[in-house]
Formats: sequence, C-alpha cells, structure tokens
Amino acid sequence: MEREVISTDKAPAAVGAYSQAIRTDSMVFVSGQLGLVPDTKQFAGGTVAEQTGQALKNMAAILEAAGTSMRYVVKVTVLLADIGSFAEMNTVYSRFFPSDPPARAAFAVKDLPLGGLVEIEAVAVMPH
Repeated sequence: MEREVISTDKAPAAVGAYSQAIRTDSMVFVSGQLGLVPDTKQFAGGTVAEQTGQALKNMAAILEAAGTSMRYVVKVTVLLADIGSFAEMNTVYSRFFPSDPPARAAFAVKDLPLGGLVEIEAVAVMPH
C-alpha cells in the first residue's frame, strides 16, 4: 500500500509536525482543520458557525487535492471548545453533508489550537 502526503495552498499549512492529509491507495485521512482562512491565517470569524464553515471549506480543498471530495467522506470527528455550541456547528455542518452524511463523533475539549472554537478531522475513501 502506498502512502502519500497531501498538501495544498487552498487550505492553511500545518501548524505543527503533521501533514494536511495522508492518502493511501483507497483512503484519505484529513488532519483536524480549524476555521483559519488560508491566505490570512486568521480565523474566519469569532463564531462557531463561521469557523465551522471555514474548517469544512479547508477540508474540501484538501480532499480535492487528494483526488476525492466531501461526497466520499465516511467518518468525521468534531472537537468543540464548548459542547453548548453543538447546534450552531451542526447547522453549518449539515449544509456540507445534505444527504447520507458520514458517521460522526463530536466532543467538547478543554482547548483547541490557536484558541479555535471548532476543529474537524475526517476519513474519506477514494472514488473508483
């Protein structure tokens, strides 16, 4: 099985010792995405909704660079700074997965990198 590092300038560069994603022959593992705008490296806004939308746009760009898309996401993990913002995140999230959404887990965590409000990671399959 091959292992390839995926990187695109259409999503924020990694801020640590990790890759934006790793692609194998059949799967893509996308690292946690914050709501950072690629060009500015600033958060898309101060709300969970704004940061969720940007995190998912970043994810879509990485998946595209890997040769797949949001349609092929099979598992998502959402990390929230406050579980009370779940509904706000879910409203935006639902727009990116309008039908047959992937499996998902959501957790509240003590802190997120750079003071983010939401971080989202995913596993996708490669289209045939």
